Amino acid sequence: MQKPSIPKGTRDFSPEEVAKRNYIFDTIKEVYRLHGFRPIETPAMENLSTLMGKYGEEGDKLLFRILNSGNFLADIDAGDLTEGNAARTATKISEKGLRYDLTVPFARYVVMHRNEITFPFKRYQIQPVWRADRPQKGRYREFFQCDADIVGSDSLLNEVELVQIIDEVFTRFGIRVCIKLNNRKILSGIAEIIGEADKITDITVAIDKLDKIGPDNVNAELRSKNISQQAIDKLQPIILLQGNNREKIATLQNVLSDSETGMKGVAEIEYILNKVDAIAPGSELQLDLTLARGLNYYTGAIIEVKALDAEMGSITGGGRYDNLTGIFGLPGVSGVGISFGADRIYDVLAQLNLFPEKSTHGTDILFVNFGQKEETYILSLLPQVRNAGISVELYPEPAKMKKQLSYADSNQIPFVALVGETEMGNGTISLKNMKTGEQQSLTLFQLINKITS
Repeated sequence: MQKPSIPKGTRDFSPEEVAKRNYIFDTIKEVYRLHGFRPIETPAMENLSTLMGKYGEEGDKLLFRILNSGNFLADIDAGDLTEGNAARTATKISEKGLRYDLTVPFARYVVMHRNEITFPFKRYQIQPVWRADRPQKGRYREFFQCDADIVGSDSLLNEVELVQIIDEVFTRFGIRVCIKLNNRKILSGIAEIIGEADKITDITVAIDKLDKIGPDNVNAELRSKNISQQAIDKLQPIILLQGNNREKIATLQNVLSDSETGMKGVAEIEYILNKVDAIAPGSELQLDLTLARGLNYYTGAIIEVKALDAEMGSITGGGRYDNLTGIFGLPGVSGVGISFGADRIYDVLAQLNLFPEKSTHGTDILFVNFGQKEETYILSLLPQVRNAGISVELYPEPAKMKKQLSYADSNQIPFVALVGETEMGNGTISLKNMKTGEQQSLTLFQLINKITS
């Protein structure tokens, strides 16, 4: 008999794990909702014409394709099956694929529903995505994204709001974070000033390693990319940028004074920092020029969040993009968005023991089953308990008391209720606290008050 298994890079989640994940999703959803974001959902599968060419050559290789239903080989001839025709064959036998992220489906959604949408449009989306990546620790083929985007508005107040959301979510989780900010226009300005505008990617990739390899090795890497010594000398104030956010901005204003693009980026960062300061967030905000995520994608602000008390990569990221919908024929729709890394947040909450106790247990009270007469009596009580918002179970058969208590223990049910002949006679319930062993005789009203308080 074949042993059951699941595909590599996917996971089963136990009731406890699902409860913890739902705590993460519910917290993020609630903060999104409080800021006026509205939920949408898109199909798990999209037409490959929607997905292909949007993530670069590497991304196209990581798309999970879905075979056409029915006789998918009907239109294939012998010539299609030769090695050189693999790509053409793939398009004939597969027209759909699993979504790779939530951003491209969102762009497609905005274009298809543009006559129903009022701009600016604030949406959030919490759904799974699939990537045919090589599975490894912390990297899965199926995982959730928790995105929020504002499209159809160029206002930097949107960036300010997203920083607020990040701060509020992590405050609720109890995770201390540093919110790092940069701006693509600053990076473009730097490359322009040093006369190496076409080497922006090489420059940012090298600068990104500053913390790990130090300034001397960064300079050596820049030389290896054929960046002139004169340009490297001009880069030094940037590479060695020190001080608080205001001091960094002053240095940048000085260094980038001849670059209109660079100065615009500095002004945008300064605006965001000033507005966020007025809100007085609990999280640290840091201007960090080594931040260069999504360079071929972001056009303005770049945001990344690091946990301060746990060894973990970025746990949230995002930024401003100027032409989300242009790929689908609706140019000029600017947007800005963030995505919380639910799996990494889960690991940080677990590492720091920050999951609330209430998030993991499902049932509040188990009623012990003594027999048919008691069953009937208890069944009449259960709706009143549930109407008070208390989750309650009646054990399904009159098994031995030890077995029923063991069930409560295994499922982390904090209270067990006992109703026998005596209790039915005087209208009480014996409530046992499974942690302390303490037992009390209570009326139904008293029991409900005790649990809800």
